Amino acid sequence: MKMMYGMIMALTPAAVFAVYSFGVPALLRILAGIVSAVAAEAAYQKITGKKITVKDGSAVITGLLLALAISVSTPIYAVAAAAAFGIVAGKQLLGGLGKNLFNPAMYGRLFYLYVFPDSILPWISPVDGTVTATPLELLRETGQAAGVPIVDMFLGRIPGTLGEISALMLLIGFGFLVYKKYVRWRIPAAAFSTVLVLALIAGHNPLFYFFAGSLVLGACFMATDPMSSPRFPKGQIVFGVGVGLIIMAMRWWGWQTPGVYEFTEGTTFAVLTMNLTVPYLNKKFKPAKK
Repeated sequence: MKMMYGMIMALTPAAVFAVYSFGVPALLRILAGIVSAVAAEAAYQKITGKKITVKDGSAVITGLLLALAISVSTPIYAVAAAAAFGIVAGKQLLGGLGKNLFNPAMYGRLFYLYVFPDSILPWISPVDGTVTATPLELLRETGQAAGVPIVDMFLGRIPGTLGEISALMLLIGFGFLVYKKYVRWRIPAAAFSTVLVLALIAGHNPLFYFFAGSLVLGACFMATDPMSSPRFPKGQIVFGVGVGLIIMAMRWWGWQTPGVYEFTEGTTFAVLTMNLTVPYLNKKFKPAKK
């Protein structure tokens, strides 16, 4: 339970900055995600006669992460529906906390991407409130990782989801998790290293790929979910490399779903795909008994 509340504390800087940047609409979406996730968990456990465990904080984390992974233009009902789906379908139906194969927040976000595709856009600038393209959309349109000041991406002066816009706030929170030893740091380290190598091979500025999109949010807070990531160090490294590879592949080539949306960011797909490999990685890299 201590680790769960530590995660909530680590996400607080990004959440506060989102409210500072986008105002009350951001706060309402964050509250919708949290309240819906907690209510869905309590309702499911009540109906099925299971012990109600919302006090452990895991549902709050799911709702908060889900809210930080959507845009401020997303309807509140879509945020609430996605959070509830992530809890019920991505966690409770799979056995509850500790038995879920997938990260519930990412499961909910996948639901949101396909059920509410029209709500993904527009992207709103936190600087002046205008509709604009994200750095990754500019990359797809121009073929160049340029045009957006790196410092703006680092500090949070770019359009994007509520939680991804400020890498600084996310890294502050991640630093707290590392200090408290609440997080499997090898996963984001491997993901960032993979992105670094691929960016250098392509002749692009690695910092663009670090701070554009949801790499920091996904690698540091979603891929590291202890319930849906590898237990052992070597498996964590392979997991992180896989996350980095999939993210970069989708950033360069995208994912076109006819009639839905052309995805320029692959964090959701990267984390969920690598979640599937966790049972194998745990078995493959389990230390031999001495």
